[in-house]
Amino acid sequence: MYILIFIFIFLMGTIIGSFLNVVIYRFNTGMTIVRGRSICMTCNKHLRWYELIPVLSFLIQSGKCRRCASKISHQYPLVEVISGIVFALIAYKFMPILYFSSNIYLFFIVSYMFIFSLLIVISVYDLRHKIIPDKLVFIFIVVSLISTFINPLPFGSLFVMPSTSALLAGPVLALPFALLWLFSKGRLMGLGDGKLVLGIGWLLGLYAGIAMVILSFWIGTIISLTAMFLSRNKLNMKSEIPFAPFLIVSALIVFIFNLDIFSLIRLFSI
Repeated sequence: MYILIFIFIFLMGTIIGSFLNVVIYRFNTGMTIVRGRSICMTCNKHLRWYELIPVLSFLIQSGKCRRCASKISHQYPLVEVISGIVFALIAYKFMPILYFSSNIYLFFIVSYMFIFSLLIVISVYDLRHKIIPDKLVFIFIVVSLISTFINPLPFGSLFVMPSTSALLAGPVLALPFALLWLFSKGRLMGLGDGKLVLGIGWLLGLYAGIAMVILSFWIGTIISLTAMFLSRNKLNMKSEIPFAPFLIVSALIVFIFNLDIFSLIRLFSI
């Protein structure tokens, strides 16, 4: 039964991922997001319903438009698959709550699916344009602040007063990023990263947020050095590399596996 639930949620995630691709492409272009049929970016022909099936349409068409044979960006199936995996992981994380209440379980997974959908859009948008869109990150900050008032336990009141630590987590974690942006005049870190960390701090809490920051620098260093090695001198230490995806991937890992700074220390002290 649970496997069927995960499969259903994964498929639903790929469908939402298809919509997230629309948001990523149309955001800040003047194009409407909720209206208008999808078109081929090369020949401007409207796409039929069978050309919009998540992942499958891309595979069946060999990654090309049926009319003009232009290549379709791999971003589309990747975002769809990643969204499906993230949604399934969220459903898995909150599975114990299902034993207590299906309504609360549904509330939790829908809430956090919305939050991580925002983060997926922010991450891919930063990769494409090397900028974190203020409108989206402000929505994320507000929703993350609201999440501090939600009781993480499956019993008791659904909403609670957050602790001082929970309220301070966002500003405390964001402050070093803001100072790094200020003193480097934006050369080492963008202010958008500080805004993003403000929301992630409220989402995860102080100790889990510290673990997220450490992980993000580890992952960022490993991937950046690997990319420089494989790029054959196309990338170097002065190349601009978006940091938001590393923050968001780290936030997902910490969130799903309930990591904090103490569990991270124990993990690497074995």
